[in-house]
Amino acid sequence: MPDLLIELFSEEIPARMQARAAEDLRRMVTDGLVEAGLTYAAAGAFSTPRRLALSIEGLSAQSRAVREERKGPAVGAPDKAIEGFLRSTGLTREQLEVRDDKKGQVYFAVQTRPGRPAAAIVAEVLEATIRNFPWPKSMRWGAGSLRWVRPLHSILCILVTETGAEVVPLDVDGIVASDTTRGHRFMAPDAFSVSSFEDYEAKLKRAHVVLRADERADAIWHEATGQAFARSLEVVEDAGLLAEVAGLVEWPVVLLGDIAREFLGLPPEVLQTSMRTHQKFFSLKNPKSGRIEGFVTVANVETADHGTTILAGNGKVLTARLSDARFFWDNDLRTVKAQGLEGMAEGLTNVTFHNKLGSQADRVARIAALAREIAPMVGAAPDLAAEAARVCKADLRSEMVGEFPELQGLMGRYYAEAAGLEPAVAAACEMHWKPMGPSDAVPTEPVSIAVALADKIDTLCGFWAIDEKPTGSKDPYALRRAALGVIRIVLENGLRLHLDRLFDTQILRLRHGDEGVSGHLLGTLAAHGFHAEFHAEAARLGAEAEAWVAMVREGDVGEVSDNLVAFFHDRLKVFLRDEGIRHDIIDACLAMPNRDDLTLLVKRARALAAVLATEDGTNLVQGFKRANNILTQAEAADGVEYSFGADPKFAADPAEKALFSALDTAEAAIGPAMQAEDFAAAMAAMAALRGPIDAFFTAVQVNDPNSVLRRNRLNLLHRIRETCAQVADLTRIEG
Repeated sequence: MPDLLIELFSEEIPARMQARAAEDLRRMVTDGLVEAGLTYAAAGAFSTPRRLALSIEGLSAQSRAVREERKGPAVGAPDKAIEGFLRSTGLTREQLEVRDDKKGQVYFAVQTRPGRPAAAIVAEVLEATIRNFPWPKSMRWGAGSLRWVRPLHSILCILVTETGAEVVPLDVDGIVASDTTRGHRFMAPDAFSVSSFEDYEAKLKRAHVVLRADERADAIWHEATGQAFARSLEVVEDAGLLAEVAGLVEWPVVLLGDIAREFLGLPPEVLQTSMRTHQKFFSLKNPKSGRIEGFVTVANVETADHGTTILAGNGKVLTARLSDARFFWDNDLRTVKAQGLEGMAEGLTNVTFHNKLGSQADRVARIAALAREIAPMVGAAPDLAAEAARVCKADLRSEMVGEFPELQGLMGRYYAEAAGLEPAVAAACEMHWKPMGPSDAVPTEPVSIAVALADKIDTLCGFWAIDEKPTGSKDPYALRRAALGVIRIVLENGLRLHLDRLFDTQILRLRHGDEGVSGHLLGTLAAHGFHAEFHAEAARLGAEAEAWVAMVREGDVGEVSDNLVAFFHDRLKVFLRDEGIRHDIIDACLAMPNRDDLTLLVKRARALAAVLATEDGTNLVQGFKRANNILTQAEAADGVEYSFGADPKFAADPAEKALFSALDTAEAAIGPAMQAEDFAAAMAAMAALRGPIDAFFTAVQVNDPNSVLRRNRLNLLHRIRETCAQVADLTRIEG
């Protein structure tokens, strides 16, 4: 069975497109070959800045012969119908077969297509792949119609058998396939022929081209860390930059340079971001001081002066870039020292957050009010949380964040420290943005937690209030990420919050403002919900407060808030799926009180999942469902509810008496355990009912002819349902 080697050689392919392009080449070619009837054993795709390559092993030499049968018109059908069938098959009437059918005799066309050689199929598939390749951006060049990401220079396409390599005949807009390629643009530009994938890879390496991207990345990292160690420095890890740089060079040459002393006072993150963004440099850190003192650049060529000229040129460009960064830093510090961080934040009044939600300054005011209400719930000082919220977005008006948006939050911390603000306030300026992704750390300090939650909850409530929710795969305002951030902050810090109350509060604040007595009432609503405390405070404050009670009752505030809580529950199911907690387990726990307390909900769900993972738990669910089904059917048939208390004196069977005793024991254990939120103990007590319930159904007929026994047993089933319902709604468990 032959092996196939393909290389598409072009001008430089952008690094960000290479990995996807290699995978697309592998997918499109292998899918096309399989569709055409060929099989293969293995396929590997590779990329460098100037080439995409594909190696396929164990390709079948030709496709299998195919026999096709097509049913035609009935014998005796009009001539036009028969002639049309003949034209579609390319056969004559004499070549058709006549077969008996349930409605009479019909014509059948039987055609056998012989197998085709692999070379012909490869040529067709590769040409279709080249002409329909899904580049994010492509271009035409010269007078041809072919499109490629950059001008395509040559196609290498050979089938390798035991007898040698055969070039696949292929011509794509004048580019004729061959068995030749080229090495490094400067160090080995001459063409050379190859006879197999092993020969191809080896000759490329001799021609100063490392074919495999992971090998180039490993070489860069190994050489960079080795040279840095020799200078008592460390390379700052950056996996994304490493992958990108490996896509910029075919023959990586690692060079180390120094940063001028005049820039060493800049924050290390500024140096790192500037070098990474503008010049694709790795940063070198002094492990003793934590300062960024040097850089690593990766050249694509070996030079006679060992990179001295390259480093000199890079140093000049770096100096210009870092001079800009220092200018931004100095200007921002002058603004902070002259006006304070709140002065810098005043410019947010002119920045629109959303045309229906006001300016960034409006949003900051809402966040500050909510952060003050959340603060006591998370152990933070309300005044400090409000202060942190007022300045947390100030760095959006800084010149540094204007140049490097990815530094938002981090620069806020530096500017807060420069302004002499409390350390907790400075930390909140940075941490309130987090977590930005599933691997990002969550804030753990109380003030940071309060501001981070207020920020994300305001965003979610705002877009829910104007009905701009995520739909399908569209989420332009990253609301799913915001909800996941709230979930992670709450769970990882073990917070006990009633989100529903906070949602009600912020939706009302969005619609009616937060001034005077209304603000006090909103704080009461956030702390206690729409319950006795809120009504008592409203009654004490008089008529204006009663108007706020009416606002809470009227409109769709409750509907919007409930919809947002449901959205959180959906996000929570996705979040817990990685733990192996099924969505039906979450549903069973959502039927219980305090469903907006995520920490309580997850604690209950984890305990239930642990019980259901045991044999007792699984069998208990089956016994519960059997009891519930019998009881539900009897209540529907009899038109009564069997919930008037089963009496053990009517227990006629030992298994029945044992179930009474087991329920007494379970109820005595479950009540206190649920009160103490010891869900593991409550679930264990519930699971202990498995044996008595199984024995009961084995020994006892519930629908006994004796009406007294039947009624008592149905009431006993109600006790099973009610006892289990204290822990979770087992009717929602699937299976």
